[in-house]
Amino acid sequence: MSALALAVLFAIASAAAYAGGAVTQERLAADAERHTVLALLKLGRWWLAVGLNAAGGALHVAALAYGPLSLVQPLGLLTLVLALPMGAALVSKRVATEHWRGAGLTIAGLMVLLVLVGPGNTATVLTTGRATTLAVVAVIAVLAVMVAAKYAKASIARSILYAVASGVAFAVASALTQTVTLRASTDGASTLVSPVALVLAAMSVGGLLLSQVAYRDSGLGAPLATVSLANPIASAVIGMALLGERFAGGGRGAVVALSAAAVAAAGVVMLTRPAEVEEATTEAPVDTQPLEVPKPRESEPVVLVA
Repeated sequence: MSALALAVLFAIASAAAYAGGAVTQERLAADAERHTVLALLKLGRWWLAVGLNAAGGALHVAALAYGPLSLVQPLGLLTLVLALPMGAALVSKRVATEHWRGAGLTIAGLMVLLVLVGPGNTATVLTTGRATTLAVVAVIAVLAVMVAAKYAKASIARSILYAVASGVAFAVASALTQTVTLRASTDGASTLVSPVALVLAAMSVGGLLLSQVAYRDSGLGAPLATVSLANPIASAVIGMALLGERFAGGGRGAVVALSAAAVAAAGVVMLTRPAEVEEATTEAPVDTQPLEVPKPRESEPVVLVA
């Protein structure tokens, strides 16, 4: 099997693992009882979600070992495509047509963004100073979004904001993973207990917990699409600010990127709409006309014959 085929295989397997983890988290969030962090640690389904997300990350790294980022990153969008039918199957429902349309718009917008503002193919190590700057700014940004989510009145707004915070945390974890991996190859295993590695672990766990909270206040599609949208955008900002990457396309590319972001955002909005409206139209119409009750026939006079 060629290296390119292996990259595609690992990338699809990674998307499937991430989708399974997202569906498991959403089912946990759909429980009547709202679990605390300590309660989650005692649940087998939570550790299944953690394992699936970890497997997705490992498979993603394996895919990058055999293929370019320009191929692997777009295939990661299959997570949203796979998660919707998987989640619907668990509750014996079908995916609403509008949700499929929303997923399509989100994926289309994300693919354009990945081409224009996605990270480059070259691996770059963050210096200690830049890694510290990234960690401080990321913590402040995530905490600010969490505070905004806490005081949001609408449940869907809370869900979207927590998903944004999760996507930012995952993007920071990805940038730090690259740095820790490259440093470990030269400096040895001591890098795995460095401050950068500890921040990486905190961001990874934080992103997972924030996505769990996002699923609690909404369904599956909108939070997952928002995480998928916030992650590459935050990654692009990190790449351009700290890793020397440049925006592709110049001014025209910026216009196209903004249009793509608007399309993806419109898809997220479509995914926030409940599916019950469509399901209600499938029921048979009820005849509301009153039943006509026949009037009793008047008794005919009795004629006596002598």
